[in-house]
Amino acid sequence: MDNVYIHPKAIVESKSIGKGTRIWAFTHVMKGVAIGAHCNVGEHCFLETGVVIGDNVTVKNGNELWDGVTLAEGVFVGPNVTFTNDLYPRSPRLPQAASRYNNLQWRCPTLVNEGASLGAGAIVLAGNVIGAFALVGAGALVTRDVPDYALVTGAPARVVGWVCQCGLQLRFEGATAACEGCRMEFVQNPGLVGLNHAQTVSAGVSNASQRRFE
Repeated sequence: MDNVYIHPKAIVESKSIGKGTRIWAFTHVMKGVAIGAHCNVGEHCFLETGVVIGDNVTVKNGNELWDGVTLAEGVFVGPNVTFTNDLYPRSPRLPQAASRYNNLQWRCPTLVNEGASLGAGAIVLAGNVIGAFALVGAGALVTRDVPDYALVTGAPARVVGWVCQCGLQLRFEGATAACEGCRMEFVQNPGLVGLNHAQTVSAGVSNASQRRFE
């Protein structure tokens, strides 16, 4: 694998590891996991068969990613985030539930979109979609989809603000806001935020981050 670093105390069974990715001690990556280029997977993590990770993703220490979890490009997963993949879990060895686990129809996928961040100790229930560049606060309990650019906190997680692609909180004046850090401009409609149209032609802004709401 091209320029991949795997710590000697990590167990990596997957052959699909992108260029420049680093995997640290006491982490287990099962066969069938796909990890993109230039990722960093910290210590004491477990990645189950079926997990998909895009390029430039950071997974901090103490995370367990289950079959059905997809992390898009540039996602940040803080320490000890909890994912699930079954809304009605039972032990497959329990006779009353065994038939439900004869196939994968029980599996409920979770998608974390481009550039989103999950704070330390957050819990993401199965079947939810985290929007592009959203920020889930530390310890939040995500029970529903999170919009693009939303800042959510609490249990259950609620939208309490909006954030820029660079991570700073946006302060809207009317329907528009310019990031105080990078000056990227945004427009707001009720419950939705997207890039100002002028930003969609800027160099380096990806297709996934060019959503505009009118």
